Amino acid sequence: MRRLFQFLYQYRAFLTFLFLELFCLWLIVNNNPYQGAKYFNSANQNAAWLLNSSQNISEYFGLKSVNEDLAAENAELKRHVSRLNQKLFRAGGSSNDSELFNQFEFISAKVIKNSVRQSQNYITINKGGADGIEPGMAVVDNDGVVGKVKSVSKNFALVTSILHTDVLVSAKLKRTGDLCTVEWDGASPYEAKVSYLPKHVAVQEGDSIVTSGYNAVFPEGMSIATVESFELKDDSPFFDITVKLTGDLNRLSYVYLIKNTMKVELDSVQMDEREVQQ
Repeated sequence: MRRLFQFLYQYRAFLTFLFLELFCLWLIVNNNPYQGAKYFNSANQNAAWLLNSSQNISEYFGLKSVNEDLAAENAELKRHVSRLNQKLFRAGGSSNDSELFNQFEFISAKVIKNSVRQSQNYITINKGGADGIEPGMAVVDNDGVVGKVKSVSKNFALVTSILHTDVLVSAKLKRTGDLCTVEWDGASPYEAKVSYLPKHVAVQEGDSIVTSGYNAVFPEGMSIATVESFELKDDSPFFDITVKLTGDLNRLSYVYLIKNTMKVELDSVQMDEREVQQ
């Protein structure tokens, strides 16, 4: 308190001057209509600008929760779309098993680390075992296939990117249904190669390459790439095809993990089949 009185006493002349200036300004505004109108218009504009700026700042810092909510909603929408696609695919069949229509579950997650320039690229996400994430789960974004979960801790997971030279994705040519395999050659992060597409297939530039559904990881029909160029060598039974990936992995922000609720059953059946063949 003593310091406050010392401050007021030390700057008494300036404070008195400031008080008189403000008092004069108040008299001018209140006793002159023109000056009063100009003052209030300017004050309202400045107040509106400050309120708008404050709102923009609040919205900016609230984007994280908004994005998380949108990602969760997209995951739920993808689940419904997957169920609808399964119903359409089985419309001509005899199976009405509700478990088939709920075969895939989608979980949203945020990318916290991503590499695209190595020969073996990985992605780290902010969800793990505590959120139901398991090794082997498929990972996609809004544009298409991203990769597959490699390992999981309690709160984080490591994803093997599709930009990994050891990753093979079972695929098919959407227009004809012919099976093939998509693999990355370690060159451009925007392109990949398609293998094992027989030379009798009438492949065209711009053809869509989608997941085949012939494994327990990716649902059928998920976008992977489009045909960019192709050639057929005389001594090869397969096309040499370069495709453009539909997703830009340089710009990953949120991804969706796909859990196949029937994976264990499917793996068990396929294991029995391999044992019979042996």
